[in-house]
Amino acid sequence: MLKRWLLLAVVVIVLDQLSKAAINSHFVYSESMAVTSFFNLVLAHNTGAAFSFLSDAGGMQRWFFSIIAIVASVWIVWLLRKHQTEKLFSFALAFILGGALGNLIDRIAYGYVVDFLDFHWAGYHFAAFNVADSAITCGAALLIWDSFKGKQHEAAAR
Repeated sequence: MLKRWLLLAVVVIVLDQLSKAAINSHFVYSESMAVTSFFNLVLAHNTGAAFSFLSDAGGMQRWFFSIIAIVASVWIVWLLRKHQTEKLFSFALAFILGGALGNLIDRIAYGYVVDFLDFHWAGYHFAAFNVADSAITCGAALLIWDSFKGKQHEAAAR
């Protein structure tokens, strides 16, 4: 079972890196292309974390967030080994693992994370993000859902 979850994480990494390579090969930094009235493709570099948190920290954030990603990835693999038969929980962890490692690859290779999905409305732009960020967000949402499911099962068993 563990191999299945690790394979899912690898699929997330591959999709993330392929999408970033496609954007890098067709766009120059900060170039944007309108796709719809609320969505653009844009080549952005994020030296910080989510929503560019600590992006102006002078370079230390590259290694700080890299260490966090490595520690989190080791912990996630440990959790996957321990809970590999819990499908929703493991699916969520595999998405988070793939996303964390996808962004870690960028941090190590470039010193920043490549972002390219830009949603906007009425002049306000949500922070640009990528496939890895999407996987982390979906995985986190699934973990929350799984935690509520567990409480429902416990309440039903009483």
